[in-house]
Amino acid sequence: MIFWPLGLAMLAYILWGDRLETFKRDVNRGTDRFMGSFKRSGFKPGFAERTGNVAFDEWRETELSRLDEERRRLNEAASEFESYARELRRAKDQEEFDRFMRDRNARRSERTGADNSPVVDGQPA
Repeated sequence: MIFWPLGLAMLAYILWGDRLETFKRDVNRGTDRFMGSFKRSGFKPGFAERTGNVAFDEWRETELSRLDEERRRLNEAASEFESYARELRRAKDQEEFDRFMRDRNARRSERTGADNSPVVDGQPA
């Protein structure tokens, strides 16, 4: 009775485990977009309060904007790499399929013989 939830979790991972990375990426992107809307609206969380030291506050704002820009560039690079990897997988799949079709057609032409008559059970029909 205790282990059936673990078994169910394992079954779910086996069936949908390959989708977890996509789900994680989508959740992170949605969270970033949601938090960005707070920033655009002027909402300041507790850690963004002014300290009273103008020089420090200006430096912190500059660093935070630099980090936001760096995060945006990293997200773009990750997105570009995902597209590149997806295209590589598609090209590899296409190459394997083309090789299969060539081999299949070659086997078919060998079976039909030189006179192109069909072969049944290894004998000309």
